[in-house]
Amino acid sequence: MVLTPHEVRNLLGAIQETMGLIAGLLYGTGMRLLECLRLRVKDVALAQREILVRECKGNKDRVTVLPENHLVLPLQKHLERMRVLHDADMAAGFGEALLPDALAMKYRDAGRSWGWQWVFASPVRSVNPRSGVERRHHIYPESVQRAVREAARQAGYDIRTV
Repeated sequence: MVLTPHEVRNLLGAIQETMGLIAGLLYGTGMRLLECLRLRVKDVALAQREILVRECKGNKDRVTVLPENHLVLPLQKHLERMRVLHDADMAAGFGEALLPDALAMKYRDAGRSWGWQWVFASPVRSVNPRSGVERRHHIYPESVQRAVREAARQAGYDIRTV
């Protein structure tokens, strides 16, 4: 099933808040779901309207254009909310993002910096069963898929093909 631009607008408009922003970014930038969820704050350049997507297919990095169509302002506001959440985590003794192994060894405090935080951080902290460290991970892909599926169902689209 291929949706018309009007149907896509209706579908994306039916998805609320953070999940709607993620769905809009996926549609507008061509990113894959995990590429979007694994974005770090430092990889989003709002002024240049660019997003650096790390470890894409083939383990390569690429730059994609952030479309102006109603995504820049919501993304900016979302980042402001995430900054408040990060500051609250830091004040509570948390706020460290999981880093790639080599980077975590080289720069011990990098995980606490704002730039290394997830753009789409989970609303709740969780404890890593291996390390025992409590931190925020990114939003689960299944949460986004569920939101899109529900919006498609409400819009009357055949959800088996969405």
